[in-house]
Amino acid sequence: MPDLSLNGVRIDDTFAEAFDMAATGVIITAPTAKWAEIAAKTMTGFATSVIACGCEAGIDRVLSPEETPDGRPGVRCLIFGFDAAGLELQLRNRVGQCVLTSPGSACFSGIDGGKRLKLGATLRFFGDGHQISKKLGPKRYWRVPVMDGEFTVEHDTGLAESTIGGGNILILGKTFDQVLVAAEAAVEAASTVDGVILPFPGGIVRSGSKVGSKYPVLMASTNDAFSPVLRGNANSLLEPDTGAVLELVMDGLDFAGVKESMRRALHAACSLGPNSGIQRISAGNYGGNLGRHHFHLRDLL
Repeated sequence: MPDLSLNGVRIDDTFAEAFDMAATGVIITAPTAKWAEIAAKTMTGFATSVIACGCEAGIDRVLSPEETPDGRPGVRCLIFGFDAAGLELQLRNRVGQCVLTSPGSACFSGIDGGKRLKLGATLRFFGDGHQISKKLGPKRYWRVPVMDGEFTVEHDTGLAESTIGGGNILILGKTFDQVLVAAEAAVEAASTVDGVILPFPGGIVRSGSKVGSKYPVLMASTNDAFSPVLRGNANSLLEPDTGAVLELVMDGLDFAGVKESMRRALHAACSLGPNSGIQRISAGNYGGNLGRHHFHLRDLL
């Protein structure tokens, strides 16, 4: 089988292994785009991995006033978790603490159809009996009095039960600075796909993990096969001159979206070429034993 490459960068003939997740979404609006983004970034903070954060969340896309329910600037955020109950708890806490509190904000359903999760249905109680219900067509909204006026929030939002978490690529290169430049370019490209988020800081994770640990209390531990300081170990998968590895992780509403996001990331990273220090593109998997969604790098070329 011939070696795989793109623009002179070697592509490992491997696959990313991803998992079934549930997801929901909200649209956050505000008087200005700046404050919509502030509320959204605050609401999706500490949401890199469902393992320790309870969910994985991020901004899906920026919305123009013409695209939002109340004609104001906004953003759509997606939240991924293991099940509906966990997502509903995350909605209550995150929207209640980070959107309700943000100046001039409002919050609406970001996913239509399917089962519904409580949104304003629980947050309305902050109004202490002064909240007002308003129904427009099939949708119900709550107006909750706050100190800058009213917080408008939709009664519920949709649940998508067949979504995917854990699409990924690994970028390997000679120096940290070179790999970071490639990873940033890859994130910018990967983020242009609607319905996909990259939940880690700036879309990048340096602490890639494997399943299990020598310490029984841990369910995951460092991906030592891709750690440059451990390349002397027998299980190392790195060349002698590989100085850094950075990973991008994608969560998406469907298989096609995650695949396209991975494809754009791979092509963006490889476009810099080996002269920029980029050596290889790989992916993280667990031998195909844990997640049923397999994204083969060969199919992304």
